[in-house]
Amino acid sequence: MSKRIVIDPVTRIEGHAKISIYVDDAGHVSDAEFHVVEFRGFEKFCEGRPFAEMPAITPRICGICPVSHLLASAKAGDAIMAVNIPPTADKLRRLMNLGQMVQSHALSFFHLSAPDFLLGWDTPQPQRNVFGIIASNKDLARAGIRLRQFGQEVIEILGGRKVHPSWAVPGGVRSPLSVEGRERIRLWLPEAYATTEAALNLWKKTMETHQREIQIFGNFPSLFMGLVAEDGTWEHHGGKLRFTDSSGSIIADQVDPQKYHEVIGESVQNSSYLKSPYYLPLGFPAGIYRVGPLARLNVCQRMGVPKADAELKTFKMMGRGAVTSSFLYHYARLIEILASLEYIERSMDDPEILGDYLRADAGINSLRGVGASEAPRGTLFHDYTVDRNGLLEKVNLIVATGQNNLAMNQTVAQIARHYINGSQQIPEPLLNRVEHGIRCYDPCLSCSTHAVGQMPMRVQLIGAGGKVLDELTRG
Repeated sequence: MSKRIVIDPVTRIEGHAKISIYVDDAGHVSDAEFHVVEFRGFEKFCEGRPFAEMPAITPRICGICPVSHLLASAKAGDAIMAVNIPPTADKLRRLMNLGQMVQSHALSFFHLSAPDFLLGWDTPQPQRNVFGIIASNKDLARAGIRLRQFGQEVIEILGGRKVHPSWAVPGGVRSPLSVEGRERIRLWLPEAYATTEAALNLWKKTMETHQREIQIFGNFPSLFMGLVAEDGTWEHHGGKLRFTDSSGSIIADQVDPQKYHEVIGESVQNSSYLKSPYYLPLGFPAGIYRVGPLARLNVCQRMGVPKADAELKTFKMMGRGAVTSSFLYHYARLIEILASLEYIERSMDDPEILGDYLRADAGINSLRGVGASEAPRGTLFHDYTVDRNGLLEKVNLIVATGQNNLAMNQTVAQIARHYINGSQQIPEPLLNRVEHGIRCYDPCLSCSTHAVGQMPMRVQLIGAGGKVLDELTRG
């Protein structure tokens, strides 16, 4: 009888999930699954509401990436109204999204993932966390907190609050950027640059000592998807969809996000409430693709700003074609932080960003609208169908974590096969390596599920006849 290892919940991710690892009679890993076990149903209870309310409602999906849902929802409203928003409104939305990129990526790198590769995989679990980072390198920990604070400051200056801002609306935004707000952002940039450069230097040293992790933490061929500008420049809040394969070849380009359903299918698996999108022309599961920082850097040809472009060249040299190791999501996040800072700095000198023409007004001109934007974790789609009164008849949200679902399963299996081989013991550091495969993607489970309270973690290794061979408990 085969064995099953269960990690429940996975720790240091946004939300709660569990991992099942299946071991055959020879002690080899036969399969692994990443489960999202709570049901939320956010799309269903939005039905019947006016579409214009959605930008105020959907940021409540998550406290980590509320801006992503705010902006994608507002863009879906733009499409229903069939309007082009004023240029100032577009630039301000972009500025807020850049702030979101900085704050979320800083949280992922410094607080959620760094304890593993900076403190060591074998560091005792009670010390292997952000408090361990503080104890070992107080200046680094403080700088990481401050970098995230900068991103939140950009969001608050524009939207009036750091979390759940109700600022973007169908047709534009509610309020302008003040001169004082612009100067507050500008004054913080030197510190943010310094922290990002220090993090990049630290990461490059980490890559030298973690070559094995680069090879086995989710290193496999797949497709990659992200938004790009018409000339192939990195995009985060506009552009069209591009798919590339693991050789770096473009297989679909300049796909209108309004027609995403022509290239993206959605599958449902019994083991998880998280949907599994796939590239429709290749079918399920052959159409596995990845989204997020790693994918965006794979599909783009340039970042469009000098410092990040220099880092992108180094990044792309790490793959033969595409960069396929999911461990390098961490590197991609730092490059995107750097690019975000450069774009923020560039926008500070744009006089139009202080304009007061912020909103286009119109009625219901289309019964369906799709809003697509790059959330920190990957491409986000809000798809709304309304009646002639603007009441929602159908809502579909395709979140980045779902689009990475197939890749996360493959990553967990790859890591487990490397470390689990006939052992009847479960060393905790081994489980942490398996968990880290999920942390590479920085999943945001609140975008697709909901959990109340903290669950303890209990892992059992069960052998033939149901005998418990080993057990590990946290919490």
